[in-house]
Amino acid sequence: MEQPELIPHLFRTEFRKIAAVLCKTFGIGHIETAEDIAGDTFLAAIETWSYKGLPENPTAWLYLVAKNKARNYLTRNSIFAEKIFPQLNQRAPEFEETDIDLSEQNITDSQLQMLFAICHPSISTESQVGLALRILCGFGIDEIANAFLSNKETIAKRLSRAKEKLRNEKVNIEFPRETEISKRLEAVMVTLYLLFSEGYYSESRDTILREDLCFEAMRLTHLLIDNERTDQPIVNALLSLMCFHSSRFAARKNENGEIILYDDQDETLWDQELIAKGAYYLRRASQGNTVSKYHIEAGIAYWHTVKTDTKEKWENILQLHNQLLQIEYSPIAALNRTFALSKANGKPAAIAEAEKLNLANNHFYFTLLGELYNGIDNDKAKANLAKALRLAKTNTDRQTIQQKIDSLSSKKD
Repeated sequence: MEQPELIPHLFRTEFRKIAAVLCKTFGIGHIETAEDIAGDTFLAAIETWSYKGLPENPTAWLYLVAKNKARNYLTRNSIFAEKIFPQLNQRAPEFEETDIDLSEQNITDSQLQMLFAICHPSISTESQVGLALRILCGFGIDEIANAFLSNKETIAKRLSRAKEKLRNEKVNIEFPRETEISKRLEAVMVTLYLLFSEGYYSESRDTILREDLCFEAMRLTHLLIDNERTDQPIVNALLSLMCFHSSRFAARKNENGEIILYDDQDETLWDQELIAKGAYYLRRASQGNTVSKYHIEAGIAYWHTVKTDTKEKWENILQLHNQLLQIEYSPIAALNRTFALSKANGKPAAIAEAEKLNLANNHFYFTLLGELYNGIDNDKAKANLAKALRLAKTNTDRQTIQQKIDSLSSKKD
């Protein structure tokens, strides 16, 4: 890999590792310092490698420079504490000779501990996801702003406030106590689920699918499974549904980046290895007596890896949606359940259920009604699709809806 490609690649893979270890080393009060040192390390790489060429082991070079910069920071602060604080009649903070441990095990532990720290209940879920993207995934502020359909100034302020809150709460970067793991794990799961969901259906940059967000969510979920304290059935269920969904990524977009709907996907493009992994983690998730929304969604995702349109398939999906709504109601889950109802019991039954939802500001709702009325009342189908078109937020969605309208218009009623 040439230098112009290598540095961005290493930034994505190594920034997060360096930042997590330094955050753990310095404590929650010095997140910005950890990020600055990690960033300065890559600036040094750009300057040095452009002049001297690539080192034999670029990753080891980055780790050595990061360690040296961190030690210099600790030394400067130690000198400040020893010379300045006594003159101010204040108690100097304690500075120890700290080992900057960038071993593989400590990197993994630091990332996992940082994941629990930033998913602290004192900050909002949006802030938790933002900090995860920044510190644990190595995303830039611009990328995070795109993910949240915001601007970089707003995101920078949000993350700054979140860091300040964590400082004020004196949150420790460590594994929760055994008695707290299950409770704290819930917040971590929500963050990873939302991170994957944003990638699976992204409204940023008019890109319907952002694989990078999805794969980062999967990577972090793998960290939980690789640790015996967090390798729990609910985590395996979450990774299972991620595997099932991601197995169809190659078939979800055409060469122009336009969405390909499920019925039109080329199943030969589905990743069978990921489907097998999804089944493996779903079996592991079946241990114990708890059934979470992640278990149910993983089951639904599994049935979508069976392309054949059978009544058994859609009856199973319908029953799973019924269970999901009992566990946690959401308008989107209700819409998905209505679509499954149409496949299992026919469109008339589904239309009656769909119109009860009355989601007046949701373009998915009117898109579904357009689909349900197609072939029954094409005028109503076109009217609903027209409403969906006005409400759609992305070019990709608008293109998909317009294609449906054009298809209806070409039919003779």
